[in-house]
Amino acid sequence: MRLVAEGLGMERGGTELFSGLSIALEQGEGLAVTGSNGTGKSTLLRILAQLLRPSAGSARIIRGDGADCHNALHYLGPLNAMKDQLTASENLKFWSGHLAPYERTGAIDLHEALDAVQLAHVAEIPFGYLSTGQKRRIAIARLLCVHRPVWLVDEPTSGLDATSGRLFATLAASHLASGGILVAATHLPLGIDGLKSLQLGQGAPA
Repeated sequence: MRLVAEGLGMERGGTELFSGLSIALEQGEGLAVTGSNGTGKSTLLRILAQLLRPSAGSARIIRGDGADCHNALHYLGPLNAMKDQLTASENLKFWSGHLAPYERTGAIDLHEALDAVQLAHVAEIPFGYLSTGQKRRIAIARLLCVHRPVWLVDEPTSGLDATSGRLFATLAASHLASGGILVAATHLPLGIDGLKSLQLGQGAPA
């Protein structure tokens, strides 16, 4: 499994956000994308997730046999993509049924996922009643319920306190250690060892 982007360019409203951008990540590798507001961090993630078409270049997730693989990624955007009226467990049950897993192995059930984000005690509370940080942790739990090896996460620790931020770092590090790939757009240090870095407007990943 590889995530490859070659010669990416993107314009918005006639303004160039980035150009000539190339990324190559193998299994077990992660990339932190930083930059000031408006430099295209979220746009880049949406391109990698195949939600936006770039102005130039291409982005692919490639299996070991060289074929494209479209069901290998999770995209966690700035919004949590949960229904306020449903409970935390009902939301995760929906996503577990809606998203096709890349492989049957590697996923955990929704109760284990809630345990992993330390929110088993809110399982039957409507999502809309939860705090901002709890909502974000439930959204992170979605990454665990359906196994997909590529995580594309936009400001994953937004709204989290320091303890919950470290919890996400632990989960992400475990994902990488098991051969996953991570791309995170972030304003804040994530506390994950070994990530490559890309500051938009500053050249190629280091």
